[in-house]
Amino acid sequence: MELKFRVAARIARPVHDVFEAVADPAQLSHYFTTGGAKGRLETGATVTWDFHDFPGAFPVYVIEVVPDETIILEWQANEGEAPNVEGGELRDAAYRTRVTMRFKGLDDGRTLVEIAEEGWRENQGALGASYGNCQGWSQMLCALKMWIEHGINLREGMYK
Repeated sequence: MELKFRVAARIARPVHDVFEAVADPAQLSHYFTTGGAKGRLETGATVTWDFHDFPGAFPVYVIEVVPDETIILEWQANEGEAPNVEGGELRDAAYRTRVTMRFKGLDDGRTLVEIAEEGWRENQGALGASYGNCQGWSQMLCALKMWIEHGINLREGMYK
């Protein structure tokens, strides 16, 4: 068994606009990284993301970026439950997981965004962490849609 998942959403904006809303730290900070993002997602960069629900900025390693098509990044794997779950605690693990984001322009002018994450070890803690990340990426897609289509920060005040 391999622990991995894929989530997807259709955003009613051109692919370049949607890609930029993810790659640009100023935009990403408005709707997703509730504590802020520093650094543009570009091949070879190490950027930092901070979330109020997972306090403390942490590094994100950008493996590859193909403008308007793909972003591949890695970050520290965690094993355990999300800290916002009663009694939950994340524990850093000695490996990284890989996130692949794909952007595809559709015939109707919308953009299909797919996010996949893989690479967890096969244990109960990693399984729980993968569920939490799946929820987080699903929230990210919903927040991205609301931000870029309607200018609404869906996560505002959600964790702080």
